[in-house]
Amino acid sequence: MRENTLKSAWGSGRETLGLWLATADPVTVEVLGGLGYDYLCLDVQHGLVDYSSAVPALQAQQRSSSIPIARAPWNEPGIIGKLLDAGVMGVIIPMVNTVAEAEQAVAACRYAPMGSRSYGPTRAAGALGGRYFEDANSQIACIPMIETTTALENLDDIAKVEGIDALYVGPADLAISLGFGPGSDNDDPSFQDALQHVLSACEANGIAPGIHSVPSLVQTRLAQGFRMVTVTSDLQAAGAGAKQALAVARGEGSSDGGSMY
Repeated sequence: MRENTLKSAWGSGRETLGLWLATADPVTVEVLGGLGYDYLCLDVQHGLVDYSSAVPALQAQQRSSSIPIARAPWNEPGIIGKLLDAGVMGVIIPMVNTVAEAEQAVAACRYAPMGSRSYGPTRAAGALGGRYFEDANSQIACIPMIETTTALENLDDIAKVEGIDALYVGPADLAISLGFGPGSDNDDPSFQDALQHVLSACEANGIAPGIHSVPSLVQTRLAQGFRMVTVTSDLQAAGAGAKQALAVARGEGSSDGGSMY
């Protein structure tokens, strides 16, 4: 089976940078897959991506060195297993608030005896190489999200659940749960303490701390110790690039130029 280079990097203490896919146009995904990100994540929760559009997007990543992962719409074994069967090599699982929910997330990502995932890797077995069944439990990344004050209260025990590879902070929902508006960052000590709590819990249990981010915050997050950092999304990057191009065209900015053709 294909090596999950995210897990290899995390095991060596190295950082990984990712790109979020809120849409799933195969041609766009194919181009983005060649940019050198460590992972591409299809957002099947809040993105404009469903299962039928996720499969062609995964096919478009077939030649990419980026590891294909997805955010499931919820902590539900059926859709988690279906995404894995389609060929994702990791699943980000939202709103994991308790040890029981963390154990459920792990079980959905692992075949017995480590979990309860049903066998039927319809696309994955061919797309990810031989020995899929033998290697899947060790190569698939299970990544619960930490997004609420309840999760923070249970964090030390959640992080101890065997089979978790990383914990991924959703800063917007975390901020809302702490009583603030949604955002990528917040200067309030309670928010910063929550991030440090995640970092400490991950360090204590040998798992990777991850977080959703924006380009201007990435270096801060890496300096804090996060080792899975999503840099931007396809829509954000397209909007920013198009805005800059218009500014250049109007003589209001600068660009290094370049063309596809």
